[in-house]
Amino acid sequence: MNNYLKYVLITLLVLVSGTVFYNKIYIPKSTYKTITPKRGDMQLKTFGIGNVGAKEIYNITALFASKIKVLYTDEGQWVKKGQLLAEMDVVDMPELVKEAKISVQKAKIEVTASRKDLDALYAQRDLALATYDRYKKLKIQSFASQSEYDKAKADFDAIRAQIAATKAHINSAIQEVKLAQTNVKALEVKLSRYKIYAPVNGYVIAKKAEVAQSIVPTQSIFKIVSPQDIWIRTYIDERISGNIKVGQHATIILRSHTKKKFAGIVKRIEAESDAVTQEREVDVAFEKLPIPFYINEQAEVLINTKRLQNVVTVPTKVIVYKDGKSGVWIVQNSKAHFQKVTLLGINDKTAAVKNLTTNVVILMPAKNKKRLSEGARVYQ
Repeated sequence: MNNYLKYVLITLLVLVSGTVFYNKIYIPKSTYKTITPKRGDMQLKTFGIGNVGAKEIYNITALFASKIKVLYTDEGQWVKKGQLLAEMDVVDMPELVKEAKISVQKAKIEVTASRKDLDALYAQRDLALATYDRYKKLKIQSFASQSEYDKAKADFDAIRAQIAATKAHINSAIQEVKLAQTNVKALEVKLSRYKIYAPVNGYVIAKKAEVAQSIVPTQSIFKIVSPQDIWIRTYIDERISGNIKVGQHATIILRSHTKKKFAGIVKRIEAESDAVTQEREVDVAFEKLPIPFYINEQAEVLINTKRLQNVVTVPTKVIVYKDGKSGVWIVQNSKAHFQKVTLLGINDKTAAVKNLTTNVVILMPAKNKKRLSEGARVYQ
């Protein structure tokens, strides 16, 4: 009998110990922080990463193969449209221009001299015509021989031929003048192109050549950008790019200014996506360009794509995924319950959800606590 009571007491002790162990230790329960959803408006933002670029980069080159004589600006300098940037070695171009101008003067002198000759020939023609007319009348009256008449006629015809030849020579000389003048203008234009001017008001982002360096026409000397053309070439996943529109406002964070936010605006959306990365290029311009700026610097962009009104919102960190479904852990009767939700929109810190009321208590998952599971006991 004593042994029987002993075994009964031991059994009861084991059962009590097991119950205490199960409730106090085995059943996962921890104290979790909680939050309640809020209702209000929410601004959706689309995130992208890109680099500082420009709509137009002006590649300044020489028009002719030559040697650089002088450079008047440098990398990192602002220039004005029409400002002299560089001079090339003109070699013998001034002499060629001088020779061409001399050719013009010679041709003009030739025209003048030929016109004087023509005036003299006109006088000779008048005299020869009068002589010819006289001998013609005398021959009819038989007072002049045939030979005298023929000579007078030949002299008159010869003078007329000389006049025609002189006129042709004058016309040729006039054409020579025009040709020489055209050659002078062409040489002067070519000479002027040995000086290189800024095509726009802009900023020199690169100097690619040095004084005394020989270059070819395709070789870059400077690269210039206009401040109005600077933007962030942002690459955004196709799946989240559908709500982006030209004119939407954005926030730009440069890698060199991680704690400073710059206002931006969407200027252009590329019509063609990248077939490999499945990303779309969206160009976001600065509303006020930071000075200085650096082409190809990495930047992060947040584009304000859509505003949701009167929606339930929760912190993004409480959104979890279970069996491919999005949801949150809520408290029901001191136990954890996975509540499925529909995401209406999400940004960097907040998510707008459907199927959730503002009076529900949401558990904040924590890495240093036991993983939540359906029905687990929790403390608030």
